[in-house]
Amino acid sequence: MTQNMNTKKRLVVSYKNISEELKEELRKKYPTGFQDAMIRVDKGPGDFFYAVDLETEDVHYLIKVDVKIDEGIDDDDDKDYYGDDDIEGADDIADDADEDE
Repeated sequence: MTQNMNTKKRLVVSYKNISEELKEELRKKYPTGFQDAMIRVDKGPGDFFYAVDLETEDVHYLIKVDVKIDEGIDDDDDKDYYGDDDIEGADDIADDADEDE
């Protein structure tokens, strides 16, 4: 990193298209994963991609990462698993706890 940031080549590449050497550099820079290091890059109205930053001696990379975004709520999340009734046996557990004191 002896070169000035302004003289480095800047490239945007897809993760799918980078070499194994660059993937290894990513693993070194982000040993626990790069989920928290991803940035959103807006390309225009409604068009964007997510990327991570990687800098080598002569190139500054912005590596595009495919991200799945949940756009809706699963119907299962809204289910009331226990209904409107109390959980069966909950009163017995509470009564046993009171007796122990």
